Amino acid sequence: MPASDSPICECRNLNVVFNGRPALEDVSLAINANEVVAILGPSGCGKSTLLRALVGLLKPTTGQVLAHGQPLKGIHPGISIVFQNFALYPWLTVRENIQVALNGLGLDPQPAAARIAKCIDMVGLDGSEEAYPKELSGGMKQRVGIARALARGPELLCMDEPFSALDVFTAESLRSEVYRLWTGDEGKPANGNGGGAGNGKATAGGGSHSGTGLRSIMMITHIIEEAVFLADRIVVMGTKPGHIRQIIPNTVPHPRNYQSPQFLGLVQRLHDIIVSEHLPEVPAEAQAASAADMLACEPVPSVNLGEAFGLMEILRDNGGGMDVFRLDGLTDYDFGHTLAVVKVGEMLDFLDTPKNRVTLTPLGAKFLDADINGRKALLNQQLQKLGIFRYVVQMLKEAKGNRLPQEIVQEELVIRLPTEDVETLTKTIISWGRFAELLGYSSDTDELYLDQPVAQPAEA
Repeated sequence: MPASDSPICECRNLNVVFNGRPALEDVSLAINANEVVAILGPSGCGKSTLLRALVGLLKPTTGQVLAHGQPLKGIHPGISIVFQNFALYPWLTVRENIQVALNGLGLDPQPAAARIAKCIDMVGLDGSEEAYPKELSGGMKQRVGIARALARGPELLCMDEPFSALDVFTAESLRSEVYRLWTGDEGKPANGNGGGAGNGKATAGGGSHSGTGLRSIMMITHIIEEAVFLADRIVVMGTKPGHIRQIIPNTVPHPRNYQSPQFLGLVQRLHDIIVSEHLPEVPAEAQAASAADMLACEPVPSVNLGEAFGLMEILRDNGGGMDVFRLDGLTDYDFGHTLAVVKVGEMLDFLDTPKNRVTLTPLGAKFLDADINGRKALLNQQLQKLGIFRYVVQMLKEAKGNRLPQEIVQEELVIRLPTEDVETLTKTIISWGRFAELLGYSSDTDELYLDQPVAQPAEA
């Protein structure tokens, strides 16, 4: 029986180097019994690398990894992992996918069946036992992943961005399910203690949540609100190389409410910690302007600008306006992509869409008449009118050297636009900004930067 006062897993002075480049530097962290620990930080800061090292899936370059105070050899025997990409066997049913977790445990058929049935019930999969993964929604697939992890009877459940592949509503539903499983129906920790970190220590021998043997949860996330909602301790990581910046105890009382003053206060504190590494203090009026731009943010469609300009040429060749369905018939796109290209033209004020028609605006005609430098200048002007570009430009203006790592820009975008694919969105922003000579990107340093001093956009 493991000692009750020793961490379930722990790393000391951990360093991980990949191909000569440090990924983690001097990281020390312990995961204790009866707590939820969230590892929070921007993409590329080494969150998943730290998780893999702690559970024995990755051997560190230097440093110690311990399990219950003893050097870890191989994979930690008391952990299960929930992955972000579901990782189900498509040829197995829900029940069979969960049953895979019991391999090697030596359970008799009756206890094994009872354990599987209990895990199915806990995550709300009753009635879907014989379904195959192709028949399930993303949320249901992840429920199978959680049930499979719990069926193993782990003392530590590791969750690597488990909701990132789901839409915002499904993610929130599953987040609440995990919260309920851990805290109990009353919204209090399952051991009966109601506070944040420090109020949920296991009794001698350790506690067990939901009757599964589960003692703790460690989760990876880049969403601040998710960390505040679920965690007792929040580990804030920094980048280049990955390191622990601060460990924040979460004292927001249970049951947690996203709109409570305590919740919002901790969210703001964590946000300030994350961005302060790259963004200096700015005057209040500049902060207000940035916030206003972010509120006005609308994601831009994933469209090549050449597609938009080509569609505008088609309109000019057809008298400056066409029925949208006839226009679609002249392109090689599916109808949804045609609409996305039209939307780009609308956002730039180059196109208008009265009823079912798409028409070229005077500004759009002016753009087509211009030479390449004139087009770049006009596009630069129009991009600066879009909230998402104003916000990114403002971040770069405030940053040291007018440069920021791409993952910091993505972190800001994912916080405010959680339903968007921020990697694709960032690529689109970079592509458009480069053409307009508004933004630049260095693949060597993975940084965005201001291409040149940004002038205020002129009125069209």
